[in-house]
Amino acid sequence: MNNFKKVGLTALAGSLAAISANAAEMTVSGATLLTYTSEDQTETTGNPFGMKTNLGFTASGEVNGYTVSYMQTSKDKFAGMSSARLSVDMGDLGTIAFDQGSGSGLGTIDDKTPTAAEEIWDGIDTDGTSGANGLVGAAGASGVFNYIKSFSGVTFNGAARRGSGKKTSDGGSSGVGEGAWDFALTAGDDVLMVAGLSGGLGYGEASNGTSGTASDTEHMTLFANYSYGPVTFGAQASEIDDTTVGGTDQDVRAFGVAFNVNDSLSVSYGERDVDFGGSTAANVEENGEGIAVAYTMGSIKIAGNKNEVSNNDGTAGAKDEMTEIAVSFAF
Repeated sequence: MNNFKKVGLTALAGSLAAISANAAEMTVSGATLLTYTSEDQTETTGNPFGMKTNLGFTASGEVNGYTVSYMQTSKDKFAGMSSARLSVDMGDLGTIAFDQGSGSGLGTIDDKTPTAAEEIWDGIDTDGTSGANGLVGAAGASGVFNYIKSFSGVTFNGAARRGSGKKTSDGGSSGVGEGAWDFALTAGDDVLMVAGLSGGLGYGEASNGTSGTASDTEHMTLFANYSYGPVTFGAQASEIDDTTVGGTDQDVRAFGVAFNVNDSLSVSYGERDVDFGGSTAANVEENGEGIAVAYTMGSIKIAGNKNEVSNNDGTAGAKDEMTEIAVSFAF
């Protein structure tokens, strides 16, 4: 995005200024998104037209010999903080950060199948949890400490939190939970030794319930993407093993293919199956698919998605679908 305004600051924040006064530069960028959304016939779409404005604030400066960076993204409401991240780059020792919604650890590779626009599960109704069924990410992205380090072409991205990952208005957490941790390892073709090939894997555990009755939920995933000319093919397998009483396991198998028609136009198609199984119920497989197209003209982008799913949420016969056309203007 183009820089909207640059402002010289005497410090990153008041707490940092109390330690030492260092110059930093803050950059403000943004985008306005106009959308048309159509739900399936069993849902009330209401007004299908909508608009969302995003503002992003980033700042970086040197504090006691380390590069300290801060980012904050506000969506829909100017005063509303949707995500924030404070990170310290320690050079050869790696980068440590506190993440409040930007994405860390295993969640950074929850779905790496290629797409021209949104993921093939975007806009599909779920059981009330964020994102789609079968998305891995034990630690989540709220109140998470994040550590990133690259070595010999492999990048380690680890995350851990104490207690629940549910945010409160003061930035803390609430709800049941005893903490979680996870990590992701990713590498490119220089490590995998096949031109155009990239991939990664990850694992994590989250504790559920209260002390004395807690049990772990395990998250794991493996993905690979291969690019040849204008075509990228990707596949991913994930598992969420819920060991709580009456818990439901989720096994995910997904693939996607994206084609860059030219420098401006791209299209994609993908499929995603989620197998729901547990000790008290028969297995049901959720089947989803989606197509996407995107066209870029300078700072204007037009994108469209059509996603649909059967046996939604592991309920036999349940269906859902979503069609969206979005026009974004970056500034």
